[in-house]
Amino acid sequence: MAEIGKGVTAGKLASNVQKRLSRAQEKVLQKLGKADETRDAAFEEMVANFNKQMTEGTKLQKDLKAYMVAVKTMHEASRRLQDCLADMYEPDWYGKEETDALAEDLDTLWLEYHQNITDQSLLCVDTYLAQFPEIKARIAKRDRKMVDFDSARHHFTSLQKSKKKDEAKIAKPAALLEMAAPSWAQGLISAHQVAQTNLSYNQAEEELGRAQKIFEELNVELQDELPTLWDSRVGVYVNAFQKLANHQEKFHREMGNLTQNLHDIMTKLEEQRELNEGANHSESAAVAPKKLGLPPSRPPPRLTPSPDLRQHCADEDEDLVPATTKESTSPTPQSTVANGSDGELPPGFLYKVKAVHEYTATDGDELELNVGDIVLVLAFDNPDEQDDGWLLGLKESHWLQKKNISAKGVFPENFTQKV
Repeated sequence: MAEIGKGVTAGKLASNVQKRLSRAQEKVLQKLGKADETRDAAFEEMVANFNKQMTEGTKLQKDLKAYMVAVKTMHEASRRLQDCLADMYEPDWYGKEETDALAEDLDTLWLEYHQNITDQSLLCVDTYLAQFPEIKARIAKRDRKMVDFDSARHHFTSLQKSKKKDEAKIAKPAALLEMAAPSWAQGLISAHQVAQTNLSYNQAEEELGRAQKIFEELNVELQDELPTLWDSRVGVYVNAFQKLANHQEKFHREMGNLTQNLHDIMTKLEEQRELNEGANHSESAAVAPKKLGLPPSRPPPRLTPSPDLRQHCADEDEDLVPATTKESTSPTPQSTVANGSDGELPPGFLYKVKAVHEYTATDGDELELNVGDIVLVLAFDNPDEQDDGWLLGLKESHWLQKKNISAKGVFPENFTQKV
């Protein structure tokens, strides 16, 4: 017999074509209602569950893969961000080595997270779904064999009905042959006709038995496997999401530790910057305030008042101290301030100034200024506490209302002018 292809002969090809034609004819007859169809409601429900299960599993696999792509994208973004920080971070800054090590730890953490989810969640779903194509193919085969079984059943039934008709047709010619043929030939003719009828009938019966056997074997196997597969989905979902949750919890915990370390490094870097700025600012504190119109910094205290302040105090003292007591007054820092005994001026009053700029206090010992405020300048109890460019004073409005110096504070001299 000629071969059509590897493992395929002309006879087998013809047989397959004949099966397809028979199935197509059977389906048409069933749809037209001219042939009954084998139905199994329980199995149809199993197939519906199988299709639903396969659809849900495929969606889970797709979404899990999309999540993995997102994790990889976040990993790449994190790596670029850490590379950017490493490029900007100058070698002499605090925590340079720690920052570089932190970047490596972050990269390793992302890699492990991606790998763990791939191995323990995605692989679990992939293995679960790998069995569906083979079972789906067997369900389709079972459907085809069921059509073959129905076709063979209908063919055998039709032969059963026509057998009696054939026997009647055979009996009539046999009566005629008895008159025309010799007696020895009459039995042969009758036997031949019966044999032809029985041959078709027996072939149909054998084909029916073979089709029924193949169909029932597939049907029984699937009826055992489909419910088991349906129940297995619970364990697969639990395993996939439980492991995903475990790795997420571990990843976010370790990521929190690393980000806290980065926060601490940045905090100390800022503290270092402030210390450096404070040191640099102290060197130019005496000049910068007047040029920039800003409050001066407060450097370490000087030992004695400036010459201008000492002269001003002396002049004020000449005006305030009565003539009878000028001769007996001692020449110390105490002789330059008024004692406030008249009740109109606070103790230690030197002179008045007027605020020409607003100043917002940044420390508890500073005096808040609004434009136009009149301030009573006071002498420091300890001259060593006075910083260059800063004065001690009390708003005149407060003194007139309260008659106490509890609200006194220091303020930048260049924000005021003498009255």
